Amino acid sequence: MSWEEFWVVLVVCALTMLACRVLPLFLLKGRELPPMLSRALGFIPPAAFAALVANDLLTPGMFAGGLWPAAIPLVAALCVVLVACKTRSLLWSAVAGVVSYALLTLI
Repeated sequence: MSWEEFWVVLVVCALTMLACRVLPLFLLKGRELPPMLSRALGFIPPAAFAALVANDLLTPGMFAGGLWPAAIPLVAALCVVLVACKTRSLLWSAVAGVVSYALLTLI
């Protein structure tokens, strides 16, 4: 690929990303979305976060090193979920995850 082709691809990708992010703001400005659509859009952030977390927690070769090393992140994630449900605090959830992971690696 030549430098000219690279810059063309880069500019087209940048314009496409900009259009995908900015055009909906201008097109939907001042409009009320239907309640069902608003509710459906509200599920996107938790679903994206769950996909990222699941991707890090569940890997194809996770049990290659043994059962306990593979279970440590899962148990720490369970602690995070329990603390998050109880406190509804991102700070305490993160602290619980780090502390539980550190303590579980010492076992």
